[in-house]
Amino acid sequence: MDTPASLLYTAAQMRRIDACALAATGLHGFDLMRRAAAAAFAVLERRWPRAQHIVVCCGVGKNGGDGYLLARLARQAGRDVSVIALAAPRDADAQAAAESWQVAGGPVQGFSGTLPAADLYVDALFGIGLDRALDGAAAQLVDALNAAAAPVLALDLPSGLCADTGARLGRCVEATATVSFIGWKRGQHSGAGLDACGDCELATLDLPGSIFEEESAGASLLQWPQLLQVLPPRPRDVHKGRFGHVLAVGGDLGMGGAIRLAGEAALRCGAGLVSIATQAEHVSALLAARPELMVRAVAGQQELDALLQRADVLALGPGLGARSWGHALWHRALASEKTAVLDADALNLLARQPRRFAATTVLTPHPAEAARLLDSDTASIQANRYAAVQAIAERYHATVVLKGAGSLVAAADGAMPVAVCPWGNPAMATAGMGDVLTGAIAALLAQGLSGWDAARLGVAAHARAGDLAAAGGARGLLAGDMFQPLRQVLAGAAHG
Repeated sequence: MDTPASLLYTAAQMRRIDACALAATGLHGFDLMRRAAAAAFAVLERRWPRAQHIVVCCGVGKNGGDGYLLARLARQAGRDVSVIALAAPRDADAQAAAESWQVAGGPVQGFSGTLPAADLYVDALFGIGLDRALDGAAAQLVDALNAAAAPVLALDLPSGLCADTGARLGRCVEATATVSFIGWKRGQHSGAGLDACGDCELATLDLPGSIFEEESAGASLLQWPQLLQVLPPRPRDVHKGRFGHVLAVGGDLGMGGAIRLAGEAALRCGAGLVSIATQAEHVSALLAARPELMVRAVAGQQELDALLQRADVLALGPGLGARSWGHALWHRALASEKTAVLDADALNLLARQPRRFAATTVLTPHPAEAARLLDSDTASIQANRYAAVQAIAERYHATVVLKGAGSLVAAADGAMPVAVCPWGNPAMATAGMGDVLTGAIAALLAQGLSGWDAARLGVAAHARAGDLAAAGGARGLLAGDMFQPLRQVLAGAAHG
């Protein structure tokens, strides 16, 4: 079951949850503000125990109120704290918080264009309600925070970040860490939100879990222990035919590496048999590199037919190309109505000739491919990744993986919350990673998983394997380095 620690909410949902919390507990808004400040101060003490000079930047709303109360706690603990206020608080609870800070002897000053030196800055300017680009003094203050040498702690959400989408609304605070109050916001876990938030921590403010029950979250973080259960243990009395036959189709002239990566990934992730349909020039090299693959030269549609008849699942697209050869194989493969994973040029061809799928199908676009599938542009996709992945799933009636920082998975029927991958790293931004993912998902489909489960487990295993493989650094990781970590990660799911 999903827990508050895995559920992701929009700003509107968080406001309703806040109201529910007050009604359920009998607390007042100021009480929640005090709890938020205490949680933030606990993070501050743990992360920056030696920070003596702290500057808290406060806005005019409840986020600013959290900042004033945090400032008071830090001052009471013996820290040298100053508050910079954009303007006088407008929210009643924030006004009470500011008065509490001033009664305790805390100074408040306006922003003069420069920030005083500090060991730590706190962003308490804007919370979840911001829906516009910052301008004027607020924009200048954000610029100053980003230019500062000291770390920045953001309260609830970095100012300038959209809570719902994770897109920057223009200028945006680039926080070192963010403490999210009560629940996670969708924008904290995908796209630009990951960099803007830095290290994220959740503070539920000791509220009962029941306050989340009446609000249906539209997205949730993947949870590895749960995903481990979707791939059953293997009995001892089995043979390779029990675990499916994947046919990987692709590798036009000069692109044999892509289809090799997809094919080997399918083997490494447990497919019983893997065949490769590719150009004749690649056959010898593929067999020499990985003799366990069954590699066939395929010149056209008729030669593909015999392979299609024996296959359970198709991995279509790695290195397929956009020439007549690839187009012909793509058309014939889809006409078979086999369970399939589509990536790379298979997606580009689909964008030119859209169709809704009757058979189980998983699409794995990166943002540029997603833009083509929606007749859009990459910037629009990244501006609202959640909406984009759901729109593709609905248009093509397929399970969709929108790759990128915080990869998203949407169900073909839209019945499940969007799944968000919390793993992965920048070292995985290298050629061939998508081919490995295609093979991994195809292998899981071949072993009997649904499109939804295969996509989620495939994305999670791929990302976690990438984290293991990138232990040596953020640069220089090769897609081929993923195979052993993939086996290692899936060992817990497949029990060998």
